[in-house]
Amino acid sequence: MTNQFDYDVIVLGGGPGGYVAAIRSAQLSLKTAVIEQENLGGVCLNWGCIPSKSLIRNAEIMHLLDRGKEFGFKFDNLEVDYGVAVKRSRQNSNRLVKGVGFLMKKNKIDVIKGFGVLTGAHSIQVGDATYSTANIILATGGRAATLPGMEVDGERIVTYRQAIVQKDLPQSIVIVGAGPIGMEFAYVYNAYGVAVTVVEMLPHALPNEEPDVAAVVVKAFGKQKIRILANTRTEKVEVTEAGVNVTVKDLASGDVETIATEQVLVAIGIRPNSEGIGLEKVGVASNRGWVQINDRMQTNVPHIYAIGDLTGKLNLAHVASAQGIVAAETIAGVETQPIDDYSNMPRCTYCSPQVASLGLTEAQAREQGYDLDIGQFPFQANGKALGLGEREGFIKIIADAKYGEILGVHMVGPEVTELLPELSLARMMELTPAEIARNIHAHPTLSEAIMEAAHAATGHAIHI
Repeated sequence: MTNQFDYDVIVLGGGPGGYVAAIRSAQLSLKTAVIEQENLGGVCLNWGCIPSKSLIRNAEIMHLLDRGKEFGFKFDNLEVDYGVAVKRSRQNSNRLVKGVGFLMKKNKIDVIKGFGVLTGAHSIQVGDATYSTANIILATGGRAATLPGMEVDGERIVTYRQAIVQKDLPQSIVIVGAGPIGMEFAYVYNAYGVAVTVVEMLPHALPNEEPDVAAVVVKAFGKQKIRILANTRTEKVEVTEAGVNVTVKDLASGDVETIATEQVLVAIGIRPNSEGIGLEKVGVASNRGWVQINDRMQTNVPHIYAIGDLTGKLNLAHVASAQGIVAAETIAGVETQPIDDYSNMPRCTYCSPQVASLGLTEAQAREQGYDLDIGQFPFQANGKALGLGEREGFIKIIADAKYGEILGVHMVGPEVTELLPELSLARMMELTPAEIARNIHAHPTLSEAIMEAAHAATGHAIHI
């Protein structure tokens, strides 16, 4: 682009948004560098998505072993080593992180180790060195949010960062927050015999999902002896010699309870890593730390872009990656697909039963004035689900009755995170439930439930 600067693009942060933005920039013949303080792959590969899914797989096996009688097998003297599960999760994480390093070399992207600070409109300082660049992509991510008066010490009170690597589990834990992170850890820890209580201030667990979806998960968790306290506020957390006393208040009844536990996991969301990176120096606008962007990821300073958790749009790795591609393509001046609506981004929770969704809930659609066609199909009527022994849950498709536009999809049940892409693609390509229903799905598969829900949305349900 220019010989005036050291680089055409410098990406500040090497997470799933940053490294993808760097690769796409390099593919578009832009001289590119990534500045990363810690590990390529960011939270997702190192401390979040990847290692947690490895642990969840272990938990699934543990729960399956508990159901041995149902499948006709039994055994004595089962030995369980959670430390091995953690070791396997770290191996998987490290393998992918090394893969990202290989991709940096393959694409001739310079990786600069250290903490980058914006020192001018086109300059970033790392240690004693300063690098100039025509364009900057901010991808510094986020970190776990905490509550006032709840000091994370890494032992009694932890976040996902400490929880994902601890090899010795507590006998009991209180998880503050029933979003995806909290519910996934609840599932894993319960599988290994930890007494789990989940506290959620909002009216139901998984508060960003439909209430009937959350209810299926809560019922399944209840069978597993996981205690969930929704509509309940954490009032006080006090570390004692024996563990932690957590005082909670039921917001409906006003009843107060103190729970004695060995450990507390704080999982109430994230806050942006925007402090100390020089936003004020270059005049980049932010709101409570969240960097403001347009649909092409540009900040108010046109050659400075921001992506991922730093923007607060939707704190998911695949959203950051999509934003990174848009930013790189905008910088290169090639055709791209701006993102102005994040409601249709896929959302997944990987506990069992799994949860997957996109678009509007039924309540949101009605609030916006839509007349709706709704199709729902239960997994208990799906042959593959019965064969797997996983019959909890359903698929629900919400469509505009006038034009057939898919407004929302809400799924809970076996492997629904793997089923969501069909409906995400259908939504993007503006397919209707009638067209999905006519698409022949192989039998017997879990995906047939999508077809059946689509039939139901058209008023022609086949197997219900």
